[in-house]
Amino acid sequence: MCEMQVIKNQLITVMFLSIILVFAEDIVAKTVVHENKASGLLTWTSDDVGFRIEFIQLLPDFVRAIYAKHHFPGSEIERIAGYCVFGTILKNTADGKMTYRVKDWRYRVKDKTGATGKEHAVKTKTQWLEEWRKVGIKFSWTLLPDIGEFEVGDWQQGFTTIALPRDSEFDLIYRWEIAGVMHTGTVENMRCAPESLAEE
Repeated sequence: MCEMQVIKNQLITVMFLSIILVFAEDIVAKTVVHENKASGLLTWTSDDVGFRIEFIQLLPDFVRAIYAKHHFPGSEIERIAGYCVFGTILKNTADGKMTYRVKDWRYRVKDKTGATGKEHAVKTKTQWLEEWRKVGIKFSWTLLPDIGEFEVGDWQQGFTTIALPRDSEFDLIYRWEIAGVMHTGTVENMRCAPESLAEE
């Protein structure tokens, strides 16, 4: 094989590997699942490209207490408590500006065999607020903001709500942007919090 052909093959190999790395960047992330020994509740923490996201199971009674404290009607308290609610913490770990939009996030449900179905949109804060305003509720705290624009080291927190039954298992697909490049990550095998803590 001539020297020119060898160089050409090496260039092709380098280009191929570069393409693989670009795609791998968006699918490889370190996700750690932590169990609270006292409560048994789970937390999923994913460290991805310039972005850290944490989802914490919240019991329905905790959600009820939060909204009862702010004088929500009983029907609305039960409605949001019927969702899978997660305390969510986001942090920009990149060297530059990072943004996210909840409307870009999706979840896909797993059946009893572990197979995943179609993707569904995650309900946004704006959607909740529009529904609450129709019944006279003006409260706007607690929920994760629809859009976040973070400088280096900035962080945000709030509730993420998933419309699934208590015994559901699902994957959550989240997206964020750094320097004009969109990234995608997935937290697999998430589970809704139980209705209540197991009795000892």
